[in-house]
Amino acid sequence: MKKSEINFQIGLDQDNLPKEILWDASDKEGEGPESTRSISVNVWDNLNQSTLRIDLWTNEMSVVEMKRFYIDIIGGMAQTILNSTGDEFMSEEMKDLCDRLVRHVNEENAKNK
Repeated sequence: MKKSEINFQIGLDQDNLPKEILWDASDKEGEGPESTRSISVNVWDNLNQSTLRIDLWTNEMSVVEMKRFYIDIIGGMAQTILNSTGDEFMSEEMKDLCDRLVRHVNEENAKNK
């Protein structure tokens, strides 16, 4: 069986807040760790039948980037739910939510300019 590995390194400031986030994966293109501003990891806990979450971001991550990041995550989940379950209704509802959130963020950005 082939094995793949994903690693995260989190550099913390004096208040234990993420200052630097590096990630690496055995199957990614390119060598060595890469820097990112945010990660969101979700793991299904079989024992408790619930989701464990790790959401981290650096202070360099802007509010606009954070909103875009989570819209992209929801869009990816919409495709995953379609691929894994075939549930078109749930997938379309999630995509519709993404469309509404994009409009909201665009309107918000237009007001702030």
